[in-house]
Amino acid sequence: MIARVPTATVYGIDGIKIDVEVDITYGLPQFNMVGLPETSVKESKERVRSAIKNAGFEFPGDRITINLAPADVRKEGSSFDLPIAVGILAVMKVINSESLRDHLIAGELSLDGRVKPVRGILPMAMLAREERIGTIIVPAGNGKEASIVRNITVLGAEHLLEIFHYFKGDAELKRFEADDYEVCGLPDADDLDFSDIRGQAQAKRALEIAAAGAHNIIMVGSPGSGKTMLAKRLPSILPRPGYAEAVETTKIHSIAGLLGPDRALMTKRPFRSPHHSISDAGLIGGGTVPRPGEVSLAHNGVLFLDEFPEFQRHVIDSLRQPIEDGDVTISRVNHAVNFPARFMLVAAMNPCPCGYLGDPKHACSCGAAQIYKYRSRISGPLLDRIDIHIEVSPVDIRELASDRHEDPSRVIKERIAKARDIQRKRFAGGKIHANAQMPVRDIRKYCDHDAAAEKMLVAAMEKWALSPRAYHRVLKVARTISDLDGHDNVNEAHIAEALRYRVLDKKLT
Repeated sequence: MIARVPTATVYGIDGIKIDVEVDITYGLPQFNMVGLPETSVKESKERVRSAIKNAGFEFPGDRITINLAPADVRKEGSSFDLPIAVGILAVMKVINSESLRDHLIAGELSLDGRVKPVRGILPMAMLAREERIGTIIVPAGNGKEASIVRNITVLGAEHLLEIFHYFKGDAELKRFEADDYEVCGLPDADDLDFSDIRGQAQAKRALEIAAAGAHNIIMVGSPGSGKTMLAKRLPSILPRPGYAEAVETTKIHSIAGLLGPDRALMTKRPFRSPHHSISDAGLIGGGTVPRPGEVSLAHNGVLFLDEFPEFQRHVIDSLRQPIEDGDVTISRVNHAVNFPARFMLVAAMNPCPCGYLGDPKHACSCGAAQIYKYRSRISGPLLDRIDIHIEVSPVDIRELASDRHEDPSRVIKERIAKARDIQRKRFAGGKIHANAQMPVRDIRKYCDHDAAAEKMLVAAMEKWALSPRAYHRVLKVARTISDLDGHDNVNEAHIAEALRYRVLDKKLT
């Protein structure tokens, strides 16, 4: 008798259906596993053997063959433990094999039979819905995560015996219901608020524009001017992601194993801030079995790179492709994996190695050659892909001590939400959600501007030798400024403000 148990594995950010086929025949005691299992899958035989024995069942002393079909797909991870154990119990006729057809099962087993959480349950649950499998049985610790997927039944188990009693009809497994995204799962209040920052009106305005259009931004300023403080408060003004965006973001964090047992849907946009010692594989993704890097973990959110020139040149240059395309392809000899990576890049740097070039209170000790070498660590093509360049000047001590009212994050967030609503309607039915994502065709369509604005833009292009890419990015930023102002068209004032946010282009010419 052969038992088949539906399960899944994760490839990239998507689930692939796998059938665990179990056959037990007379012969010398053996436990063979075929179907391209990785080391973590091969090791499951010892966990399964101990779990079945410690759950009170007699482990068969015959020849056991496990086939993971399709056989040409490489399998890795510990989520095959539970379906293998259930398949063995089904062949032993402890569980009715016919009742397994409409159940997708995934989970890791401990030696005493407890069911432990695994990575990638969300894409597996989404696969179950696509394959029209009505029920998914997962570790109880993954139940909330799987319940994000609507129109399937999510059952959670804490022990192998619970699953045995469920299929025997003696007991029910814990059922996880999907929460209403609009009512439940609202993000917690932010501890960091823009009202904490005194002064820096221009930098705040630039960050508001960046958040409104999902534009990349780089801040240049001396140490202590507030660059990091500004960047860390950016999530407090970002609009809440839509349901589809939240699910896509949660899938990536599920695969990376970053969701806790009480964490379901990610209702806040991610904010990732890797150290400048990170490798290119850590930033972009990689490994023998490709895993998402920081750019993918920041998908639909913010990637903050502090001390930007301190990153290795080849590491930050690897950002060029994901910034342009919104995804990352990691190629190996036998396969290639694609991870989404549409993030908002926020970078911060000093104006020179000592940090005090242009500071009114500190003298710069750097020579021209040192400054040039420091800035050349950031390549021109990468800088060209950053929409907004802003100088952050030190705040006067009198401004720090003043009681002047500053707009709180809540007020700024409302303005940004209105601008994002305009963009959502503009791009309805398409694959983009914000102005920064517009291709050239949409720029021509939606960034219509008058003759005076075009004359100003052409003059700036010639004076600062801006590239065609910079030209289009200025138009995107101007379109966002127009949306914040509630205007239908881009005018001369919008172009003028957008050009003010290209300070590094001006300094390098």
